[in-house]
Amino acid sequence: MSVVGIDVGFQNCYIAVARSGGIETIANEYSDRCTPACISLASKNRTIGNAAKSQIITNFKNTVHGFKKFHGRAFDDQFVQGEKSKLPYSLHKLDNGSAGIKVRYLNEDKVFTIEQMTAMLLTKLKETSEHALKKPVVDCVISVPSFFTDVERRSLMDATQIAGLNCLRLINDTTAVALAYGIYKQDLPNPEEKPRNVVFVDIGHSSYQVSIASFNKGKLKVLATAFDPYLGGRNFDEMLVEYFCEDFKNRFKLNVKDNPRALLRLYQECEKLKKLMSANSSDLPLNIECFMNDIDVHGKMNRAQFEEMCAHLLMRVEAPLKSVMEQSKLSRDEIYAIEVVGGATRIPAIKERISKFFGKDISTTLNADEAVARGCALQPSKSESSPLQTQFLFRLLFGGNLRQMKVSGRFTIQNVMAQPDGDSSKVKVKVRVNMHGIFSVSSASLIEKQKGEAEDVQMDTEPTVQNEGRPEEQNKMQVDQEGQGEQPTEEEKMNNSGSKDGDKQDQGASSSKAKSKVKSVDLPILANTTRQLDRDVLNHFVEYEKKMIIQDKLEKERNDAKNAVEEYVYDLRDKLCGIYEKYVTEDESNRLTIMLEDTENWLYEEGEDQEKEIYQDKLSELKKFGEPIEERYREHEGRPRAFDELGKKIQLYMKAVDVYKQKQDERYQHLSAEEIGVVEKSVNEALGWMNAKMNAQSKLTVAQDPAVKVAEIIQKIQELDDVCNPVLNRPKPKTEEPLEEGDKNNGSHNGPAAQQGADSKGNQQTKPPSGEMEVD
Repeated sequence: MSVVGIDVGFQNCYIAVARSGGIETIANEYSDRCTPACISLASKNRTIGNAAKSQIITNFKNTVHGFKKFHGRAFDDQFVQGEKSKLPYSLHKLDNGSAGIKVRYLNEDKVFTIEQMTAMLLTKLKETSEHALKKPVVDCVISVPSFFTDVERRSLMDATQIAGLNCLRLINDTTAVALAYGIYKQDLPNPEEKPRNVVFVDIGHSSYQVSIASFNKGKLKVLATAFDPYLGGRNFDEMLVEYFCEDFKNRFKLNVKDNPRALLRLYQECEKLKKLMSANSSDLPLNIECFMNDIDVHGKMNRAQFEEMCAHLLMRVEAPLKSVMEQSKLSRDEIYAIEVVGGATRIPAIKERISKFFGKDISTTLNADEAVARGCALQPSKSESSPLQTQFLFRLLFGGNLRQMKVSGRFTIQNVMAQPDGDSSKVKVKVRVNMHGIFSVSSASLIEKQKGEAEDVQMDTEPTVQNEGRPEEQNKMQVDQEGQGEQPTEEEKMNNSGSKDGDKQDQGASSSKAKSKVKSVDLPILANTTRQLDRDVLNHFVEYEKKMIIQDKLEKERNDAKNAVEEYVYDLRDKLCGIYEKYVTEDESNRLTIMLEDTENWLYEEGEDQEKEIYQDKLSELKKFGEPIEERYREHEGRPRAFDELGKKIQLYMKAVDVYKQKQDERYQHLSAEEIGVVEKSVNEALGWMNAKMNAQSKLTVAQDPAVKVAEIIQKIQELDDVCNPVLNRPKPKTEEPLEEGDKNNGSHNGPAAQQGADSKGNQQTKPPSGEMEVD
């Protein structure tokens, strides 16, 4: 099975796969390599991707998009509440406090979790991959923003399980871009040389990420990352929308924000205008017909005006750039290149500010839209065939800005007691961040001081972590820690080094104070993850997703059956006035025209929503009258060619019979008269059959059913070949050479030349007298 790389974006998704020595971006059923992150739910089924995007305006209350940043967030989260007023669909508070999405599905009000919505999107991407690769797809690597917290990453991992995918790794967007950049570079510095430092800037539809990576041959190291999770292309769209809402209110007296459909249309047009301004600095028009209350609206904008309007957004570009430079402790002269990806980096003002900050031109060698997915596709095979090894640097931040590090729950270390002498206890805690960027507390131990002379005693008890997610996740994390070759976290390194220093201090203290010993006791850990799906709930979601897939399939078959009836009605009606016109009688034409008209009316009235079997029966009824006409046309077109072929065969075999009778060709002289008689009889029968059928057909009109069908003529040709070919193509038997007189006496078939030979030395030998035998 193939491993695919998936870039699940805020607005669009991309799929890539490594095969045939390269990286291929997979196109969907619309031959589009970009699949919108959009899901539309209706009374019968779901539509996902391109088909759902076309329903954003017509079915706005049940068409869900822009939900990526709701992963792992509480309904009362400030960001969620801020987004709520901008969404055409409804958000709902779940029992665990998370944000859910309320829609109308299968004629019922349903509330789906964000994990379920993302799983629907992943299911579509999975189907697209399988259709393109012609094989099952289970394993995948999925990109996430570098600022995704622990709880958000856990939420996305749950979504992959609901979709039936095995996520081998969650990889940061900018790291995937770095992989795509360096994987095929042949001019990277050698390991012992100074590394090449490259800045990667990714500004997508909803977020802004920057990283600096150093490259040597066979090695990629991420030096620093920074981000602004609330700056992206959509912020610039919103500025245009706000401007035109106010403009239309003043000029046309229209309150656009009170009409969700009109607001969505304006967003779409403003996004188009933004893209046009990236390529053109002159005044550009914005025109929308029948915008609201059957009023046509119009406006204009130019790049200079747009940049002035968005000045406060453009000022935010510089801060993440400064941050990564400070983290990496590099100077601008040590930066080799600045690679930009993401749709918003096409805005000229953004490119100018990035270039001005670093004092050099930016580079656009990577595909701005597909680079992340391509990097994801490279990740699973890097250990085997990829020349690049990667290092991720994790930092655990305790305290400070909680936006920088959010853990998905509370980890309680139990049985912590004060020391016998009343001093505070020392507890050593080991935490890990696995390959997906998910946080866990792996162990905790109590350092207990005891009186007396003895060496340090380590209790060989296994630490107990209670309720830490699901049991299988605990096992998987252990594999990730031990089998995947993870790097210890900075905090863990500090703890390890601190414990050694502490031991030395304890030993020093034992020599100056009363002699004491230290005992390490492992402590149980109670993990209470927040807003993560329980195993039972997750299993229920998996089964429900399967049911929805089946429902989608059944509805597709029903729609296909309905469309087949509609297509047949239109197709037959056109042909009755065209190529079928002379093949149908007037009565048949009138009857069939009425039937087609009745069927068309039925499709848009009573037959608008029927079962698949009813549509199939309706199509069969129409074909009962339409197929005979189609057959007349098809037979009339093919009959002359078939008769011509039969005539050629008859002439060919008749000529062979004449040649045999006239003894003009030795090819047939070895055949018997009875065999030629069989051929001649078969040819005469075929000729009589053909003449009779042609005569009968000539008496009929083209609007009548034919006297003979093309299949019958072809069968007659085959019967003629079966009789004549074996006879006329029978090979001539081999004949024996005439014998000399001496050969006849000796009963030998050897010719005169064989009566004399040469011995092994080349001397001539004479054949011995008759009755004697020469013995060598």
